[in-house]
Amino acid sequence: MRRLLQFESRRQPVAPPSIFLGRLTRNALYSAGFVLLSLLVGTCGYIYFENMRTVDAFANASMILASMGPLTPLITDGGKIFASLYAIFSGLLLIGISTLMLAPVFHRILHRFHVDEHDNDEAPPRRKR
Repeated sequence: MRRLLQFESRRQPVAPPSIFLGRLTRNALYSAGFVLLSLLVGTCGYIYFENMRTVDAFANASMILASMGPLTPLITDGGKIFASLYAIFSGLLLIGISTLMLAPVFHRILHRFHVDEHDNDEAPPRRKR
């Protein structure tokens, strides 16, 4: 996890575009992995709790993960509880993936503003204690 959010410090120059694109690609791959794992959990949950066919379970899991809502009415109490918890998890996952994908972009923008404040040749001013 440390490597996932490791960026250059404020005293270092802005990373070249190749490193920035590498960070975006890495975070996109992690995000895709989280989505695939979540789809697998959702599909298995619908198969287990609602006794759905695999295709129907996958469709319901993907619709909830995309914040669209279930396609098929839920019958069992276990299926309803699972769907509720899966919907909450999916909402939090959406926030987490958005943060993961936008972190390199926000860091680059803020780092550029900071680099513009101070020339790379001179040291930043020290704070008095």
